[in-house]
Amino acid sequence: MEIKDICSHIDHTLLSPTSTWDEVRAICEEALEYRAASVCIPPCYVKDAAKFLAGRVPVCTVIGFPNGYSTTAAKKEETLQAIRDGAEEIDMVINVAFLKDGRGDEVWEEIAALRKAAAGKILKVIVETCYLTEEEKELMCQMVKETGADYIKTSTGFGTGNATFEDVALFARCLAGSGVKIKASGGIRTWEDAKKFLALGADRLGSSALIKSLV
Repeated sequence: MEIKDICSHIDHTLLSPTSTWDEVRAICEEALEYRAASVCIPPCYVKDAAKFLAGRVPVCTVIGFPNGYSTTAAKKEETLQAIRDGAEEIDMVINVAFLKDGRGDEVWEEIAALRKAAAGKILKVIVETCYLTEEEKELMCQMVKETGADYIKTSTGFGTGNATFEDVALFARCLAGSGVKIKASGGIRTWEDAKKFLALGADRLGSSALIKSLV
């Protein structure tokens, strides 16, 4: 697989809390040049990026980021506002605290609520694998299938761990034949690792480093 092919799977990402519009605009320009799958940026810049890109590259943003423990009502409003501002893809963080507390039904209901709010847009569910047991990872695969989300995503990049080959392989086994896609995100810095994640079954790669290495 050539680098240009890998680029088509990359959500070119900038989620630093100190991100400026000049920096966001720069990754938009890079995404255009290298034909990235999307730009993944903070919600506050979605309107500006959507205007700048004018449909040339999809705008992706994050909801409930990075900890996931804001209320469902807050996440829903964040989602609706992001879509009004021009987001085409929504990456939501699950409530890991509720999952750990045995409140899986509420986690399921929240994903379903955001699936409804983001109707017609791509919804990716960030499960933050570094905090989950293997059983919880399998449970999240089942929830993502049942709620009709488009992707399961490994990580925010702000937790205690990043995407691993083992987790992507586990997701690929659990989701085989379901139509749900996989996004590996967090700590992907080399093209060799990117190729391996794609070979294991990832369809998207969240990365701030890969395309930057070409600039």
